[in-house]
Amino acid sequence: MRALMLHGDRDLRLEEIEPPPPPAAGEVQVRIRALGLNFLDVWGFRGMAFAKRKMPQAAGVEAAGEVVALGEGVSRFRLGQKVTMYGADTCGHCKACREGRDNLCENVAGIMGFHIDGFGREVLNRSERLCVSVPDSVSFEHAACAPIGFGTVQHMLFDNAKLEPGESILVHAGGSGIGTAAIKMAKAIGCTVYTTVGDDAKAARALELGADHVINYKTERFEGEVRRLTKRKGVDVVFEHVGADTWNGSLLCLKRGGRLVTCGATSGATATINLMQLFQQQYRIFGSFGCAMANISASLDKMAAGMTPVIDSVFDLAEFEKGLARLEGRQVFGKVIIRL
Repeated sequence: MRALMLHGDRDLRLEEIEPPPPPAAGEVQVRIRALGLNFLDVWGFRGMAFAKRKMPQAAGVEAAGEVVALGEGVSRFRLGQKVTMYGADTCGHCKACREGRDNLCENVAGIMGFHIDGFGREVLNRSERLCVSVPDSVSFEHAACAPIGFGTVQHMLFDNAKLEPGESILVHAGGSGIGTAAIKMAKAIGCTVYTTVGDDAKAARALELGADHVINYKTERFEGEVRRLTKRKGVDVVFEHVGADTWNGSLLCLKRGGRLVTCGATSGATATINLMQLFQQQYRIFGSFGCAMANISASLDKMAAGMTPVIDSVFDLAEFEKGLARLEGRQVFGKVIIRL
């Protein structure tokens, strides 16, 4: 079968490998139909964490497919059923896993496509426990956005930041996969959405998506604009995933007692913070990584109800690197999908 195998720094090859054996007890065999690309793929492609990997390694951190074989004892799935899958090998036994907080697993073996073999294979075996049923009305391309694209946002906004109807929120990088999802989810509960983008074409599309105020961060200081638009009050929540370039500006955008939730550091992993500002303004800062299985199910329910992901482009498997280049070049508005 075909697989996308990473051999080293930017050395990604489409190869023929042996198919997996029949699924073991408690496993399902899934034929992958679509991959969702994320910055985790870009970081992996660039060579991050190579010292912890066994090369070559299958790429791909997010996917959806259909069940083609069942291992002994599998009861939750049927042949031909659409599924998406959790993107990390969690233990299922620790306190966090038992409580449904999968992304805090104490014994996680690694993230698929980053530390361990990923979803960029035509067929793979996966534990029944780590698979999520996809509603019939949700396409493979949309379902491939649920584990990270939608699930991460669901976890950030509602589990961590506790976003409430009618609040105000600043969404950074509103044209990204998670940025477009955050705009949609926030508008769905009646929030006022401020967002940043890198060009005027993306600004127009963000307004069409439902954002109330769009700021081109290349021509305006976003923190000044947010404070001007809110009459210096600031916003209730900042949805942060850019990192060092926007960190201090994001804090300035918060109203007193506001909440900042962050899941990324694409512009750099190190930032400074004014501690007096932090405690005097009583900010609340949440780190958020991945999501729980429940967040994936909630995301798929939203898709089935009509809140579909924004798809920037779709590439065939052999064009995987073109999709990565588009994502790395920040040319996207929405998600890049690889179709198998």
